[in-house]
Amino acid sequence: MSARLIDGRDAARRVRERVAEGCAAFTQRHGRPPGLVGIQVGDDPASEIYQRNKAQQAEEVGMSVQRLKLPAGTTQAEMDALLDRLAADPAVDGMLVQLPVPEPLTEAAIAARIDPTKDVDGFSPVNIGHLVRGEPCLRPCTPSGVMWMLDDAGVELEGASAVVVGRSLIVGKPQAMMLLERHATVTVAHSRTRDLPGICRAADVLVVAVGRAEMVRGDWVKPGAAVIDVGMNRRDDRLCGDVHFDEVSAVAGALTPVPGGVGPMTIAFLLANTLQAAERRMGDEPTKGIIT
Repeated sequence: MSARLIDGRDAARRVRERVAEGCAAFTQRHGRPPGLVGIQVGDDPASEIYQRNKAQQAEEVGMSVQRLKLPAGTTQAEMDALLDRLAADPAVDGMLVQLPVPEPLTEAAIAARIDPTKDVDGFSPVNIGHLVRGEPCLRPCTPSGVMWMLDDAGVELEGASAVVVGRSLIVGKPQAMMLLERHATVTVAHSRTRDLPGICRAADVLVVAVGRAEMVRGDWVKPGAAVIDVGMNRRDDRLCGDVHFDEVSAVAGALTPVPGGVGPMTIAFLLANTLQAAERRMGDEPTKGIIT
């Protein structure tokens, strides 16, 4: 068996096209484009690259973008004042703080302060609470992208055995909630799970987001399973996921590559969330075919 590859670059392109159509319609209705603000604290090179890529793609789909850069050493009070100012700005529909943040800032305090209606990363406790309750909200971008890819690939979720390896607030926990919402039977596993290979081998749908290079081997995977590799690691001067691609591709029915799999979908759904936030704030009908 040779797994069918789920092309994240092509999927992200199609999501961005739909977002661009929605942004054009929004701009025509309201006389302004959806507005996104990205906040970076300090000079971390990786954060600079991420912020630049997000801003570029947001501008390409027709959004108004501001990039704000704060010095390392910014206090929580200063961050809170900025978040409050952006929350009150009617031209700002979405905002995000690039993580990680340097001390004395904390991710938890930022998530608690950010306006949930503009929280396009989907990390606010309010949005996470709505997700757990199965209510409409701005949802974390990576798990949203995974769900779109599974649907686009025709993977049947209702009644399926789904295993999520990883329990982070960014991917693992919200991913489990989204799969449960679609009537999958979900197991959340992690690096300390007993008989982790056996747990993974029972999955019809396996989502791996544990941050360990090529940890999931071919004999961990049920023949024909759909495998979504969220990991991004560097090994021997190459990028690889949490799944051993060569071994798993010989067993799985469908598989995301690394790079070119889930990664592009994260920014695509950041843009989708921004459009969704703008439409909700203005009382518009949501653009079809983006948020599943």
